[in-house]
Amino acid sequence: MATRLRDPEWRRYGATVAAGKAIGISVVMLAMVVITGLFFTTALASDTAVKAADIVNPINTVWTLIAAFLVFGMQVGFTMLEAGFCRSRETVNVLMECIVDTCLCGLLFYAFGFAFMFSHGNGFIGYHWFFLKDVPATYETTGVAFLAFWLFQFAFADTCSTITSGAMIGRTGFVGDLIYSVGVSGFIYPIVGHWAWGPDGFLATMGSSGYFLPSVGISFHDFAGSTVVHTIGGFIALAGSIVLGPRLGRKFKRDGGAPMLPHDLTIAASGGLLLWFGWYGFNPGSTLSAMDFEGIGRVATNTTLAACAAGLTAMAYGYFLSKKWDVGFTVNGFLAGLVAVTCPCYWVSPTGAIMLGGVAGVVVILGVEALEWLRIDDPIGAVPVHGLCGIWGTLSLGLFACGKYGSTGPLAPDNSAALKGLFYGGGFQLLTAQAIGSAIITFATFGVALALMYAVNATGTLRVSEEGELYGIDLHEHGIPAYPEYVISALASPSGAPPQHHAVEKHPVKLTEAVAGATAHK
Repeated sequence: MATRLRDPEWRRYGATVAAGKAIGISVVMLAMVVITGLFFTTALASDTAVKAADIVNPINTVWTLIAAFLVFGMQVGFTMLEAGFCRSRETVNVLMECIVDTCLCGLLFYAFGFAFMFSHGNGFIGYHWFFLKDVPATYETTGVAFLAFWLFQFAFADTCSTITSGAMIGRTGFVGDLIYSVGVSGFIYPIVGHWAWGPDGFLATMGSSGYFLPSVGISFHDFAGSTVVHTIGGFIALAGSIVLGPRLGRKFKRDGGAPMLPHDLTIAASGGLLLWFGWYGFNPGSTLSAMDFEGIGRVATNTTLAACAAGLTAMAYGYFLSKKWDVGFTVNGFLAGLVAVTCPCYWVSPTGAIMLGGVAGVVVILGVEALEWLRIDDPIGAVPVHGLCGIWGTLSLGLFACGKYGSTGPLAPDNSAALKGLFYGGGFQLLTAQAIGSAIITFATFGVALALMYAVNATGTLRVSEEGELYGIDLHEHGIPAYPEYVISALASPSGAPPQHHAVEKHPVKLTEAVAGATAHK
């Protein structure tokens, strides 16, 4: 050591190390002082509320924004899922509808959708905050910045709109899609949603003295939207499918046919997994509170387990029916589990989540088979996944609520009024409230959606012409196929095919016949 100290090089090295450690210790001490000042300073009685807001509001707002980003990312999953399950000649139309529906929904939700749904008004509709005018700093008592809450709820509204388009692909005119999307995003979803999620919605206040059905004794509950988002979206999709009718060439099993095959299961399965990932914003984010850390963890775990159970039961039941391990059934199976657990995810135990998810995996296949028997063409299974499993998930709360959890909150959960379902000794009270709320929203949505779809159909814009559908909706509506190289190679021209744009210009009829023939099996 003495030898090293006599070496000038070592002395410089030692001085550098010592200085670095001193700086590091100083930085750590400074950070401790700052953190202590922010979080542990004793507050006087006069500034307690201010300090609490300074700490809680930013944390909960950031948590809500992160969840909103995840939910919005589900649009990528929806786009991929729908594009994969459709035929190749419908792909561009799917991409355009998903993108434009998102843009349209954002402006409508800004103008009046959010006001209808989340502002104060009466039991049926809100009527404040149009165009986000005169909004407060935070939304109600959540402690979340108002515009962060708006963004989170916009992502939910966009999800509902996208669900609708999934069952109507392959034969819906683009102008018709725009018209009915205005009705869905601007009016049906927010007004019906207000009944359950609005601050004074009649289902949200149901069971209380002086409000709707006080004899029930409890309100309708839907934590993250099995009914409000998924059942609404699923039954609007059912109405659209009925009014549109099946795609040309669609022959059902009872008529000796089979479903039209998806053109890219890789994209579809990847889209389904992206939706699963986005659901971790959908369900845990609905706490609106990072401070309810136990609730966040429970919701995320229940979401995972329900999806896992549903994926496996759908795969097994699908094998029982066809003796094949069907990836389409499996993907829609775990999506069914995610939809079902969306309502009860806060109030059930992990075991309950597995049970209700397992049932959802069977329900979705039964739903697919029922639509097939009814000759209703739903290319991606939107109605069984979102509509039917949304109903099942809403009812399952009345069965599986474990009696330990009440409500989330900006500072901590409040479990003083825990929900208890039938299987945990709670009787039929909660199940009755869930059945009433689900039935009202389902029938009201379906009735209004049928009227909307028939009205749009009367304009001649809802369904493309027979000629346009045979030509291919991508080429007819958008002027371009999704896979030009693939279509050319499928033509199998031994001397080589001309460039796509020349083929369209010079030989439109021949190209139409060739493309139709090459893609009819998809």
